[in-house]
Amino acid sequence: MNVLLIGSGGREHALAWKIVQSPLLDKLYCAPGNAGIANLANCVELDVADHAAVLQFCKTHNVKLVVVGPEVPLVNGLVDDLEKAGIAAFGPSAKAAALEGSKTFTKQLCDRKNIPTAQYQDFNNAPKAKAYVRNHSMPVVIKADGLAAGKGVIIAQTVMEASNAIDDCFEGEFGDAGAEIIIEDFLSGEEASMFYLCDGGTALLLGTAQDHKRVGEGDTGPNTGGMGAYSPAPVVDAKIERQVMDEIILPTLEGMREMGAPFKGVLYAGLMIDGDGPKLIEYNVRFGDPECQVLMMRLEGDLLPLLMATIDASLTDQQVALNPDPALTVVMASNGYPGSYAKGTVISGADDLNGDNCQIFHAGTALQDGNLVAIGGRVLNITARGNSVGEAQARAYRMVDRIDWPEGFCRCDIGWRAIAREES
Repeated sequence: MNVLLIGSGGREHALAWKIVQSPLLDKLYCAPGNAGIANLANCVELDVADHAAVLQFCKTHNVKLVVVGPEVPLVNGLVDDLEKAGIAAFGPSAKAAALEGSKTFTKQLCDRKNIPTAQYQDFNNAPKAKAYVRNHSMPVVIKADGLAAGKGVIIAQTVMEASNAIDDCFEGEFGDAGAEIIIEDFLSGEEASMFYLCDGGTALLLGTAQDHKRVGEGDTGPNTGGMGAYSPAPVVDAKIERQVMDEIILPTLEGMREMGAPFKGVLYAGLMIDGDGPKLIEYNVRFGDPECQVLMMRLEGDLLPLLMATIDASLTDQQVALNPDPALTVVMASNGYPGSYAKGTVISGADDLNGDNCQIFHAGTALQDGNLVAIGGRVLNITARGNSVGEAQARAYRMVDRIDWPEGFCRCDIGWRAIAREES
């Protein structure tokens, strides 16, 4: 079959790398892709916000499956329009994508289905929000309600920090995403991410991961889209897996069916785990980035049948096989990220580093005048597998050391929590 993959990041490069391994694939297209994806797929200039243009492309190129990587096209209903045209599409409907598109929507679902999560209040103006935090114990978590590219979350340690964050949201720091906010109680514990393929009724665990959102070492500094990740998440044991499925995932699927919006696609549950068990922090309705990179490094077998079974509501016939060895990815980003950064800087030494246990997944890259250049904030995902997280980390950083890019940086402690566990 011919497949169209939507997106341009490291997540999409990892998906493309896995999809092209399938014997079911005839031709892979990617819109818009990046310099790494171009080695695997036919990258095309296609305005994915123009749904009519996407439909016409699929018709012209006999595309039988569209895999939507980023959240924005999902929230904007691309899958709905593809399905109306009779084209199979992996991802949720616009109504179901509200699980990521609106944090208030998800919190209200949690209330209805008794899903464990942090206590919260929602606000549409700054004065009421500020009055609330003045009478609330610190710290609190302030979140823009809508899509903010993974950056609309602020942990405020003081009332002043909370007030400033509230002003930032309502004054446009996160665009329309901050027109409404929620303020949550701060949850302590250890974070983990769990990924489920869902066909509306059945959920199949695809894998677990832990990521590093903060830009600075020791998990300090502002939040980013993600500076690295590893899989599996050591904090998730069999008991936690059962609790998450029974108390969080299945009630969510039931709640979405009750609303007439059955969830089909990949459901990414961000969790906080403590002595009382797991609590839902938030949902994403697509593969994580950079978590997808480590999941694809561990996934054995063919990805396409899993995607098709998700669409066809036949996941009960499928199984997920994962390589038992951990995988770890280090994000190399442009200096200044997540703030302003230069574009067009040249990257050398990233060729010929891939192997059985090592892959470089491109994100914000392009080819200009024969040179690989950085055109985004997060640029490369240096990914490796090893017998332990420590071995995977060492292998990944050896690859980092061979890349010549003075205008880029990375954290040097990705996986530190898991490695501390291994060494204890």
